[in-house]
Amino acid sequence: MEPLKRVLGTVAPLNRVNVDTDQIIPKQFLKRIERTGFGEFLFYDWRFLEDGKTLNPKFELNHPGYKDAQILVAGRNFGCGSSREHAPWALLDYGFRIVIAPSYADIFYNNCFQNGMLPITLPEETVEKIMKNAESRPGYKLAVDLERGVIEDDHGFSAKFDIEPFRKYCLLNGLDDIGLTLQREDKITAFEKKHAISQR
Repeated sequence: MEPLKRVLGTVAPLNRVNVDTDQIIPKQFLKRIERTGFGEFLFYDWRFLEDGKTLNPKFELNHPGYKDAQILVAGRNFGCGSSREHAPWALLDYGFRIVIAPSYADIFYNNCFQNGMLPITLPEETVEKIMKNAESRPGYKLAVDLERGVIEDDHGFSAKFDIEPFRKYCLLNGLDDIGLTLQREDKITAFEKKHAISQR
């Protein structure tokens, strides 16, 4: 998992509340078992017209000013609905490393950390400020510093955020559950050898 320490990236605004996981990645695209390849189907029903190929010019993220955005700002209760881990997979594969919202569905929130994404919770009025900046100035950038717990732009905006220390440690060091386990590889190997001898 790639470490996440500081991200300077374009902000894409998704000014909608209760965005559920079926909108993030529709169920018909959940046939793959790999974590990659889902980005092209992110927000599929909103991004494309009925033919499934033509980009919908009215959908926010299709604006050229938000191309290659790494930060998504959205309304409250983001990631609600079914508990599919494919939702953060799709967001990450599309290019997002960070989501900013007033609140999240619990399972989605936890899945983000497990997949190297940073979901930041901020007060609704702060999120609305970021949203307006991104909507009025496509290409608007934020610097997100996980070590300091600070979000800043070049126009004087600054906001602090808190992340539980263990999750922060894992993101900073690029560790998922497997990575954490492998940190104890020597002890695990020693135990297995000792156990094998005792079973003879």
